[in-house]
Amino acid sequence: MFEGIDLKNLNLNDMMGQFQDMAANAKEENASKIFTSKAGGGMVEISVNGNSEVIDLKLDDSLLEDKDSLQILLISCMNDIIKQTEANQKAMAMNMMGGLGSFGQK
Repeated sequence: MFEGIDLKNLNLNDMMGQFQDMAANAKEENASKIFTSKAGGGMVEISVNGNSEVIDLKLDDSLLEDKDSLQILLISCMNDIIKQTEANQKAMAMNMMGGLGSFGQK
């Protein structure tokens, strides 16, 4: 499990500092990523950044009079955007683990 790691020179404080730096960089990088989901042929559109913060919501005016359709399309759009951001977060976590050397590898 610890092949290739010199345990005598292992400094956990340095590793934690490196991990915190990587996490801060990932959060900053994620803030600039934009994920968009559309439902109902574009009648509902939600955009979020990589930190899962909603940055835009567009609704077709015709949906304002059809509450049931609006709810269905919003749920569909939100579920899709959640999946997109979760996939992004998993990819970022795997990249961070890979950056820690042997600890991030199987």
